[in-house]
Amino acid sequence: MINIVILAAGQGKRMHSNLPKVLHSVAGKALAQHVIDTARGLSPERLVVVYGHGGDMVRDTLAAPDLHWAEQAQQLGTGHAVAQALAQLAPVEQTLVLYGDVPLTTAATLARLIEAGKGGLSILTMALPDPTGYGRIVRDAAGNVQCIVEEKDASPEQKAIREVNTGIMAIPTARLGTWLDQLNNDNAQGEYYLTDIVALAVAEGMPVRTAKPAHDWEVLGVNSKVQLAALERQYQLNLATRLMLEGVRLLDPARIDIRGTLKHGRDVSIDVGCVFEGEVELGDGVEIGPYCVLKDVKVAAGVRIAPFCHFDSANIGPDCELGPYARLRPGVELAARVRIGNFVEVKKSRIDEGSKVNHLAYIGDAEIGQRVNVGAGTITCNYDGANKFKTVIEDEAFIGSDTQLVAPVRVGRGATLGAGTTLTKDAPPDTLTVSRAKQVTLTGWNRPTKIKK
Repeated sequence: MINIVILAAGQGKRMHSNLPKVLHSVAGKALAQHVIDTARGLSPERLVVVYGHGGDMVRDTLAAPDLHWAEQAQQLGTGHAVAQALAQLAPVEQTLVLYGDVPLTTAATLARLIEAGKGGLSILTMALPDPTGYGRIVRDAAGNVQCIVEEKDASPEQKAIREVNTGIMAIPTARLGTWLDQLNNDNAQGEYYLTDIVALAVAEGMPVRTAKPAHDWEVLGVNSKVQLAALERQYQLNLATRLMLEGVRLLDPARIDIRGTLKHGRDVSIDVGCVFEGEVELGDGVEIGPYCVLKDVKVAAGVRIAPFCHFDSANIGPDCELGPYARLRPGVELAARVRIGNFVEVKKSRIDEGSKVNHLAYIGDAEIGQRVNVGAGTITCNYDGANKFKTVIEDEAFIGSDTQLVAPVRVGRGATLGAGTTLTKDAPPDTLTVSRAKQVTLTGWNRPTKIKK
């Protein structure tokens, strides 16, 4: 068993933001939440978050029953930060130290680091063409790690070393407290470096081993909005690559955003600029046009979604055709072969098989039966200023263009409403209902003319 300590106390001055750095998001999720979720995958005995800047906000945002909290009121270095967590640690073999602004480290890489650290101490390292800014891994002639030297304290010879410390370590819990007590801040930054425990372990004859991440992006951190954007693109590219390997066709893998989970069937096609939030499920053969946003949506097989649609918390049945510029709001249920056309908004309504709402309409709090045609400009007037009411349209009704249905109201099976009708009473089945003012033609009337200035 292991402890995991996540350091999340930094202010992040270079972010130029009132939001604590670790709460900035990648793929719609806080940086620190990514780290916590990965840590949970390792089944730690204790999971401790060290917080500081923006403390209440960090705790409130990340709160979960399995998290333990340790406050670092003053940011005096990484060694000082880990020391704040000591009282929360369980007496298990190892303590893994992670960072709340390094969100993409994989569980597989951390598992290798933990394995390397058994019976000693292990460090996650990487080799960089330009190691500027990183602590250097100093080895002896036999290749054994001797210490880690920070950039500001390194000699010219040490600065030439390309192997660097990522900051992530697996440390023997039994020795951690003793080593932390021996740290001092006699260095260029006046801080208590966690990295100084490496030299203390070597002095005790304890094995110090290293492991490397499978990918360099796993250990990239965030100190600016530029780096945040770069991590976002890397994360999205990772997801896009996985989708394509699983058979999804992406017209451009650089132009997709997944901010949650995206499940899919076979032969799914997604055009550029689409955003998926929450939990989205796409059935076999779904085609999505460019610049659509789907949030918490289930889409059945064979659905075609035209460009610029926005769907939120809707269930879409098989072989529907939607858009362009269609909006589905929460509570929408579409049965098979429903057509929702351009500039149509649907909210908290069920539309049954084969019905069509093709143009410039609003359908809210409604039940629409099978094979109904809703004409252009139709509105269900579901709100009286205080309460919502339901509209029911039974099978095979025909709703003429520019109709207003003032709920609560029912249109019977097979009924027809003439264009321009304002329906305030139930329309009986298999009849024509019309509500219009008498048409009048005025003779001798002239259009206004423009007044010359």
